[in-house]
Amino acid sequence: MAKSYERKARHLVVVLGDQLSDQASAFDGFDQQSDAVLMMEVAEEAKYVPQHKMRLALFFSAMRHFRQELETKGRRVHYAELEDQNNRGSFAEELRRWAHKTRPEKLIITKPGDYRVEQEIREAAKSLGCKLEVRPDRHFLCDLEEFQTYAAERKSFLLEGFYRKMRRSCSILITENGPTGGQWNYDSDNRKAFGPDGPGQIKAPRSFSQDDVTGAAIDTVARCFPDNPGKLDSFDYPVTRDQAYAALRDFIKNRLANFGTYQDAMVTDRPYLYHSRLSCVLNLHLLDPRDAINAAVDAYEEGAAPLNSVEGFVRQILGWREFIRGIYWLKMPRYAELNALNADLPMPAFMWTAETEMNCIRQSVGQLIDHAYAHHIQRLMV
Repeated sequence: MAKSYERKARHLVVVLGDQLSDQASAFDGFDQQSDAVLMMEVAEEAKYVPQHKMRLALFFSAMRHFRQELETKGRRVHYAELEDQNNRGSFAEELRRWAHKTRPEKLIITKPGDYRVEQEIREAAKSLGCKLEVRPDRHFLCDLEEFQTYAAERKSFLLEGFYRKMRRSCSILITENGPTGGQWNYDSDNRKAFGPDGPGQIKAPRSFSQDDVTGAAIDTVARCFPDNPGKLDSFDYPVTRDQAYAALRDFIKNRLANFGTYQDAMVTDRPYLYHSRLSCVLNLHLLDPRDAINAAVDAYEEGAAPLNSVEGFVRQILGWREFIRGIYWLKMPRYAELNALNADLPMPAFMWTAETEMNCIRQSVGQLIDHAYAHHIQRLMV
């Protein structure tokens, strides 16, 4: 169990499960003697939609490792584990519990990645009569005010225009004469299929063994969410900052060179091919996107990876990731209710079980069940 430090806190810094960086803006001005951190595993958040068992284990393990990192650095951490008998099961009720214990002058949080979560925390702080400071999320390269200004000048939104703007503003793959190589986008070079002999040997993404913390997180999920989709057997994801950067180095060394050319390919029983498997640590903030981009660009400049692969990888992070985040916050909360395709049929049963004769569905859903992973072309096209 976590250590308990229930003395008064000047500032109570709330760290959500996808904000696992001690460089987050919420830590600016943190005072080791008078401030404290609050981290919460809550049932409501784990249950609001059906979630893969492995996803839950990833969050809980990464959060618990981050708690250890903060405590090693001398920061006071209040941590609510899911199975703590005093855990009240929601962000709002846990904030209430810990606010009464620590009586903070102010709650501080980095802007959540989820509109629903931010509203819940704002309403909880208001009901407590406690000041709340929501600070910008510096993890992203385009802040939301910048995106709103960009959007206000346009009637429609296309990734390509935004992506070029980001390339220019961040000086990534840019020369004084324009884009490196003379083209902004090498997507037309990134659609090659493997021949009849298949891809041959490809070094799989680096796996990480389970320590006691990860093992305990997996046990928690197995006990508390036995009916959730997915399996836990093959859990080998990175769950710390050091592991995240090891996974990045592994990708740059072993798969980046061929990532672009074959990024749209799918092969039976080969879930990863040349893909990075880095989205999880990017989304948990264990890996800084700037470092991922810089590592890829360095590989190009050193002759270790071709431009079409590096540009394709950069576009996923600097382009799509930033673009979709900007659109989300621009359009919420109405965005959650949009249904442009008028979809109203229930999800077919085989999308949960992979029990179908359609090989593309069986392969994509099957690897989701086993590994909680599907690369972008499977998500987009299948």
